[in-house]
Amino acid sequence: MKAKPFPETIRHATGTSSLGTVLVAATDKGVCALLLGDDPQQLAAELQRRFPVASLVAGGREFSGMVARAIRHLESPAEKWDLPLDLHGTAFQKHVWQELRRIPAGSTDSYAAVAQRIGRPAAVRAVAGACAANPVAVAVPCHRVLRSDGGLSGYRWGIDRKRTLLDRESKR
Repeated sequence: MKAKPFPETIRHATGTSSLGTVLVAATDKGVCALLLGDDPQQLAAELQRRFPVASLVAGGREFSGMVARAIRHLESPAEKWDLPLDLHGTAFQKHVWQELRRIPAGSTDSYAAVAQRIGRPAAVRAVAGACAANPVAVAVPCHRVLRSDGGLSGYRWGIDRKRTLLDRESKR
């Protein structure tokens, strides 16, 4: 599900990491999107689709520090995320994302266990949907959620990236 549109200015910029191209976008309140991919133009188009009425502007020189910090976190996902977040989603999605942020680095959990912890044990598919709608890779660690059998399931930014992130966290 797409985030609710809002008339706001969002600064953004791309950088390169070992996981590919990274697009970091932020409002005045914090990071609202951290997207991973292979094509900067596709990531920019995804940002525009996610925030259709926002004014998207290129992040200036001062924004490059935020991009560098986000990329540093991608390279070392076990480190605590230290940038403010401005998450846009439904109340249910935000509840799931908050719960995901409680899963420690190096640990994994199942969609069913997350659904149970948020008090909605029958909402396993909805939890998976909230993971798929996660706008901030790694800061909301949906990569730490696996199928009940322990298998890697889909990951919005590619299963290889999910495997890489989990491997990095397990080696810390």
